[in-house]
Amino acid sequence: MVSDKDVSYVAELANLELTAQEHARMLKDLNSILGYIDRLSELDTANVEPMAQVASRYADPAKSRDEADGFRYALRADELRPSLPREEAMKNAPVTDGTFFKVPKVIER
Repeated sequence: MVSDKDVSYVAELANLELTAQEHARMLKDLNSILGYIDRLSELDTANVEPMAQVASRYADPAKSRDEADGFRYALRADELRPSLPREEAMKNAPVTDGTFFKVPKVIER
């Protein structure tokens, strides 16, 4: 069960300023999500085979679902390839120190 203190802690970690309404809604939503997860954990999944992917949008529907062919893109072999030379990458930087991109600070505490 998520408490008011938990919501405040997570909001602080995320650097969020929640109104009282947002705080109450977040508390309700998080507890609802955890309640649903508790319901799901009650399901008997002993006879359910693990899945590599939950979506089949890349799989060929004409092929057997037992084959991993449709997901070959996800299982490709790692190959060593040359990276972009630093000088080339720095050409696109609006501000650089020659080694790194320089960007403005976006988070202040």
